[in-house]
Amino acid sequence: MQDTKVKDAVDQVRVAAQELHKAISDAAAKTGGAAKADLQVIPQKAKAAADSIKGSIGTQNAAAKKSLTEAVTYLEATGKHAAEGVKTSGKEFQTAVRQTIADARAAVQKVSEAVAAKRTAESAQSARK
Repeated sequence: MQDTKVKDAVDQVRVAAQELHKAISDAAAKTGGAAKADLQVIPQKAKAAADSIKGSIGTQNAAAKKSLTEAVTYLEATGKHAAEGVKTSGKEFQTAVRQTIADARAAVQKVSEAVAAKRTAESAQSARK
């Protein structure tokens, strides 16, 4: 039986994506320069999460791979919108932040779907034994 304290790569990626979403939400709640300063680190965090997913895709089942691939796309968009947001102000900044949050939320959803697909496959496999 697997130790519940030891998380596999997909679970770790989900935690990273959730933390990224929280960081973006926290940055959005701030005003002016503080929000921009927090948003500046988001592209690097999004890239790190995407790279982590890419490293674990090969070991997943087809359904999990599909969700993880989509999550990478959303994470790349998250980084892009955050980087664009830092260069803007006013309504353009707010629009970029909203899009960054939406992309991060979608990435978390896709990673969660991958976790569910992985667990379903594991459950089905153990039921066959």
